[in-house]
Amino acid sequence: MDKEMEQFGRDLLQSVREMKAGKAARVTRVEVSEAAHARQRVGASQSEFAKLIGVSVRTLQEWEQGRREPTGAARTLLRVAEQHPEALRDLS
Repeated sequence: MDKEMEQFGRDLLQSVREMKAGKAARVTRVEVSEAAHARQRVGASQSEFAKLIGVSVRTLQEWEQGRREPTGAARTLLRVAEQHPEALRDLS
């Protein structure tokens, strides 16, 4: 085995030992979007929530995944859903 492969093997073993010891090389944090948080607060599925606020499921998914941002009345409605989820639950 050449020296590069030996070093690779040692590095790999060291990485496994660190993982088992709970030492993460990096930490990934995922921010929950405003739309996803609002939907969770209301307690609805994506299709239920999309219907409730009058948008397509695809639009809601785009908002939740951060590919698009809600604007205007949709943003206001999401804030209402976050702060007063019972108001939207009463509509369903």
